[in-house]
Amino acid sequence: MSNTPANANTSSHPLPGISDRKVLRQRARRNIEDGAITESYSADRKAVIKLLNDALATEYVCVLRYYRHYFTAKGMLADAVKAEFLEHAQQEQAHAGKLAERIVQLGGEPDLNPDTLSARSHAEYKEGSDLRDMVRENLVAERIAIDSYREMIDFIGDRDTTTKRILEEILAQEEEHADEFADLLDGWIGE
Repeated sequence: MSNTPANANTSSHPLPGISDRKVLRQRARRNIEDGAITESYSADRKAVIKLLNDALATEYVCVLRYYRHYFTAKGMLADAVKAEFLEHAQQEQAHAGKLAERIVQLGGEPDLNPDTLSARSHAEYKEGSDLRDMVRENLVAERIAIDSYREMIDFIGDRDTTTKRILEEILAQEEEHADEFADLLDGWIGE
């Protein structure tokens, strides 16, 4: 007696767009050294790795700026705003980790060269002259990140759904950061 249910499709004819098991197995054995990158990956891997490395540089510049602001913030509202700076620094560091991991999965190497980070970063490293200026500069940097992540997502499209999902998750958090800073500026009570 067979263990196959009576209504199971045992035909070797796959559904449109779905590869036959035998084909999947054969393709998986070719170029095995490419790890997670299989023949079905259709994005320009070199271009995606470059985009991710530029985003990685942006995240690290943001981490450094947030820590600078965290340590140097002073004034009546400093304690509350410092907490935001620290939280955002930690979240940007997590973004950098996700980007670096994806770069490696794609067969690339994360470019963490400190000599070129700021040149490759989309956002600027602005120290800010006072607490309000720090908030403003961080809002500008978040707005830059939002636009750059949207452009990367559009460029990648559905050719690399894993990278797209990672970028979408980061974008959502960058939008939250921008919203928080906009709220801080809107409610500012002093100079």
